[in-house]
Amino acid sequence: MFKKIAIGVLVLVIVVYGGLLAYLYVNQRAFFFYPAGEIFDPVAVGVDAEIVTIPTSNDEVITGWYAPPSAGEPTILYLKGNSGSFSAEYDRFLSFTEAGYGFLSVDYRGFPLSPGEITQDNVLADAIAAFDWLDEREDNIAVWGRSLGASPAVWVASQRAAEAVLLETPFYSAVSVAAERYPFAPVAWLMLDQFRSNDWIGAVEEPVFVAHGTADRTVSVSNGERLYADAPNPYDIWIEEGADHSDLWARGIWERAQAFFADTAQGG
Repeated sequence: MFKKIAIGVLVLVIVVYGGLLAYLYVNQRAFFFYPAGEIFDPVAVGVDAEIVTIPTSNDEVITGWYAPPSAGEPTILYLKGNSGSFSAEYDRFLSFTEAGYGFLSVDYRGFPLSPGEITQDNVLADAIAAFDWLDEREDNIAVWGRSLGASPAVWVASQRAAEAVLLETPFYSAVSVAAERYPFAPVAWLMLDQFRSNDWIGAVEEPVFVAHGTADRTVSVSNGERLYADAPNPYDIWIEEGADHSDLWARGIWERAQAFFADTAQGG
């Protein structure tokens, strides 16, 4: 009798575990990406930028905002995170343009301004398409990736020649973060969009600046530290005590970014 009960319990555990893994696999992109969000118009929020449409892979297009720089200033390719539209970060773009910097930022496919499917391949292709579009117009490009956007920033810098790379709250890889959150699951087998920045950082020749907070509950600070340690051309790492995942703008990352770009993207 005990043997039958033990076997029954084991079978139940296997069924429940298998069902949980199946649920995680089927719904993984809904857990990872949060594309819904308000769309802002640059004129309405006071940003002097042009709405641009950029061709990307599979004959699809992405939409973004572009503003040219003042003479002698760099242009920032700003790559957003995993939620909402880039246009919601218009406060940053106001600061960029007020300082004379140019910028380009886009919604990856599947996010509010760009129709299509959200996949790792599409995000990476969209980031490359944005860089190439900008590279036809500007000579002095700094790549700034925030959160998820830090991964396509690393990918772009590994494939193209920028002047500088700023990684704000980056993950070592998306699969490593998933492993921290779901230690009971074989995420390396299940995860479709693994964003292995750690595999690409070794090909990044540009100077790299990493910013992270010690209280980041979304991407632990060790991710930024490990990625920075693997960078072939490390410039500096700023670890802000007590900062969470979305705190660094208010805590002065823009001032640090300008100093970094003055040393690198402006030929200082």
